[in-house]
Amino acid sequence: MAALDATPDKPVQLSAHLAEEGAPERLAGDPALLGLPSFIVGAVALALVFIGVVPAGTTGAALPIVLAATSTGLFLAATWAAVIGQSAVAGINGTFAGLYLSYAVLVLGLTHNWFGIAPAAVVASQKLFLITWLAVIVMITLATLRLPLAFTTVFTLVDVAVLLVLLGTTQGSAGLLKTGGYVVLAFAAVGAYIFFGAASRATGGKELPLGRPILQR
Repeated sequence: MAALDATPDKPVQLSAHLAEEGAPERLAGDPALLGLPSFIVGAVALALVFIGVVPAGTTGAALPIVLAATSTGLFLAATWAAVIGQSAVAGINGTFAGLYLSYAVLVLGLTHNWFGIAPAAVVASQKLFLITWLAVIVMITLATLRLPLAFTTVFTLVDVAVLLVLLGTTQGSAGLLKTGGYVVLAFAAVGAYIFFGAASRATGGKELPLGRPILQR
């Protein structure tokens, strides 16, 4: 999702093999320049659905963006990060790609009855999905407290958004779902700030301050 490594152009473990094949010995780049826009566009699309910009019953309106842009972009960013040796970046990008892709599969599966889930069990299925992903994202949040504060802020807001959507789903509350949508817009905005910092660095400008980590190294 973002560039968490202060030296994204460091040589990777495959450099020796690549050199033997005639490829460059050092691979460079910043996966944030792909991962963050992919993450943000999917978040904004889902936020607008939760807020109610599209009519009720059109949850699938965000799926073209989630499937074609967000999931694909995050998987590519994860691959890019893995190739240049940024394990944490690869893991986070890949995990969020799985979140978005599984959301799309859930919506398509429920609306087309792919999984044989009875209508009475639809809410329970959504609850299972949200609780499972909430547990994983909280785990990521706690595991990355040594990152600059901006990243912790994004993950924490994702936690809050998923919790609000979970409560709104189980309680049938449009108000909670709408609030969750606004929180999604909030973490998309923080993600945009991080992206501007990465883009500034990539184009020769100054880095934007990301804040001190909660846990010091």
